[in-house]
Amino acid sequence: MSLAGYGVLAVAVLLASALQASIGFGMGMFAAPIVALVEPSLIPGTLIMVATLVTLIVVIREREAIDLWGTGWALVGRVPGTIAGALLLAALPHRALSLLLAAVVLGGVVLTSSGWIPASRRRNVVLAGATSGLLGTATSIGGPPMALVWQRNSGSRLRGTMSGFFLVGSVLSLIVLSVTGAVDHRTWWGFAVLIPAALAGYLLSTVLNRHLNPTRLRWLAIGVSAAGAVLLIGRELLAL
Repeated sequence: MSLAGYGVLAVAVLLASALQASIGFGMGMFAAPIVALVEPSLIPGTLIMVATLVTLIVVIREREAIDLWGTGWALVGRVPGTIAGALLLAALPHRALSLLLAAVVLGGVVLTSSGWIPASRRRNVVLAGATSGLLGTATSIGGPPMALVWQRNSGSRLRGTMSGFFLVGSVLSLIVLSVTGAVDHRTWWGFAVLIPAALAGYLLSTVLNRHLNPTRLRWLAIGVSAAGAVLLIGRELLAL
């Protein structure tokens, strides 16, 4: 990877980490299209590792606000979804994975910006957890389903509950990906060099939480995510 490429990745991870720590999701939606354009070998393993680090810090900070009931039922769905996501990742060629990633981002943009608010009943939470496990393991983008079902929460409740779910879910995804051989030395190397950017993003989130409107921050993330997905689709179509 060139120095310029690393710089792009570091900025993307810094901003995505700030978003993740501020609203409880966004690491994959924001950073994955950019990482896929610059260094696709870091998808999904390295991004899941970075998200795990950030969510661990947020869980420690917001531990008293976590909805344990909702997190538990979401994890019931996450387990089979994670296994299905690993199998899907193993079966897809690189180009198909890139297009799937872009499609997931655009689908997440539509869902999270549509205004639809499903009831956070047990069935819906389990289904969202399963969908998040499948998409998160295959593409590193598991946030939109959970953001959709938990969007009535706000502030520390949303950040804490989302982070509690993603912490356990990300560890499960990494275990399953390791078993299938999708985690190797490049995955760990990418994680190691991006740790400073992730920590800087978390520190940035403490400023954003005090001074920025979370709604505007969310819409900015949605716009950047959509632009990255469109660029990724364009690159793959031009390569045909």
